[in-house]
Amino acid sequence: MLVALTGIGLATAAGLNAYIPFLVVALLARFTDVVVLPDGLTWMESWWAIGIGTVLLVADVVLDKVPVVDSVNDAIQTAIRPLSGGVVFAATSAAADLEESRWVQDHPWVPFVAGVVVALVVHAGKATVRPVVNAATLGAGAPVVSTVEDGTSVGLSLAAVFVPLLVLVFLVALVVVIVTLRRRRRAATRTPEAS
Repeated sequence: MLVALTGIGLATAAGLNAYIPFLVVALLARFTDVVVLPDGLTWMESWWAIGIGTVLLVADVVLDKVPVVDSVNDAIQTAIRPLSGGVVFAATSAAADLEESRWVQDHPWVPFVAGVVVALVVHAGKATVRPVVNAATLGAGAPVVSTVEDGTSVGLSLAAVFVPLLVLVFLVALVVVIVTLRRRRRAATRTPEAS
């Protein structure tokens, strides 16, 4: 279960920012024994992958803070974030499960697909909400929301690797927030009709 929480946490973080969980996994694999990548994904810890990931992270962090440009960036990231989620989910789950699970060895595509789906759902939510935030705040909310997303991606990536149970806490909190916001929205739409 902890392996699944690690994968889900990293894929969720990738849905917010593709490069943060990628670099967390790559750097931990390169410099520590905390993450040991399976043979097919050892390229992640190479200097060229880390260098390219760093350049793309800097570009994404800057572009995501600019209103309108952030929506264009989200459109471009529609393919990249899910793929990153699939890679980090597969890298961590395959590395942890290879010795324990024959099923993962026989079906290595399942963790990748699970990561793609999780990251795509999170990315879709982010890409849908961002234009609304920009319109409601006349663009002033873009840098604030982007910074919160980046911070959440860093925190969630580290929690997923070091304390996977925190991912479960995060997911429960996220469900509570979504349910609360939906209830408030429904209540707000009903109030004008009653008057």
